[in-house]
Amino acid sequence: MDTTRLTDVRQSLHRIPELGFEEHKTQAFLLSVIAELPQAHLEVTVWRTGVLVLARGESPARRVAYRADMDGLPVREETGARYASVHDGMMHACGHDVHMTIALGLLSHFAEHRPMDDILFVFQPAEEGPGGALPMLQSDEFKHLRPDAIFALHVQPELPVGQIGLRPGILFANTSELFIDLVGRGGHAAFPHRANDMVVAGAQFISAVQSIVSRNVDPLDSAVITIGRLEAGTKQNIIAERARLEGTMRALSSDTMEQLKHRVESLLEGTAKMFDCTYELDYGANYHQVWNEERLTESFISFVEENALARVERVPTAMTGEDFGYFLREIPGFLFWLGAQSPFGLHHARMLPDQACVDVALKVLVPYFSERVYLQSL
Repeated sequence: MDTTRLTDVRQSLHRIPELGFEEHKTQAFLLSVIAELPQAHLEVTVWRTGVLVLARGESPARRVAYRADMDGLPVREETGARYASVHDGMMHACGHDVHMTIALGLLSHFAEHRPMDDILFVFQPAEEGPGGALPMLQSDEFKHLRPDAIFALHVQPELPVGQIGLRPGILFANTSELFIDLVGRGGHAAFPHRANDMVVAGAQFISAVQSIVSRNVDPLDSAVITIGRLEAGTKQNIIAERARLEGTMRALSSDTMEQLKHRVESLLEGTAKMFDCTYELDYGANYHQVWNEERLTESFISFVEENALARVERVPTAMTGEDFGYFLREIPGFLFWLGAQSPFGLHHARMLPDQACVDVALKVLVPYFSERVYLQSL
């Protein structure tokens, strides 16, 4: 698949972003592109809105996998690109269109040049939520094709094209969404003693939450709690009966994440007693940390540097969340940042990765899989 075709593929995917487990057009497009490739040693399996493609090797010693996520975000695109999203209020603001394009480019190469080992190409839905990695990992379809190692990348607009970033060990944090509904008794603003003000209750809880990290987490550890959305009330002279709080929690260890949840629950119980109200708590999507297996990661870094395939930066751990962590919890592998050079960051309405990063990724990944570098560490 040449550069022109890869550009067309990326732009076509960018036009049709879809939410998690709603990627029907995306799946159909992927299947149409895959159908254009030589089929002699390919096996295609559909799982929900995802796709699994096994490229069977000539004399496999191992089965390895390469994963690309598929879904978009509920963001109104403002890039001004001629191939901008045709779905109003939806955008590939996290670069998953690029991820799929790279995977298709890699698959195209190994459809035409049969690999020695089996390579499983994993097009995974719902990374942005509710989380597709864990149910895919647990599916019969994936279990039947389960690999010995798995790899992935993520575009990073803050890095220049031609550079990749990674580190052995923990790269991304454990994450959990946070959805809270406080329910009290509304009323007239002139009679506050006859009502329970959920604006005040919500504000009190938000203030209390700020003490969790500073007073309950080891200063040498790292954690973040952010309440990003608060909705309450209907009019300036009506005491609010309900308040909705939405946020995110991030921690570098699963034990710390459990500690954060325990403290949130304790504070909610206290808020309910203080304001004589009830609450509902939902943690939404929970993602396991991305842990890069040390030997595989170090051998990959050495291979890239020794062959001058890209500039390598050993990056610090990020509080970013990625459900690829569920794959890495059970299967050794790694994820790396791919420099994609954009003035706007991930999830921004004007984020647009440089198309040139696709060629860089293939320049790195084709020889990595062709030369079976991973065998040094498996």
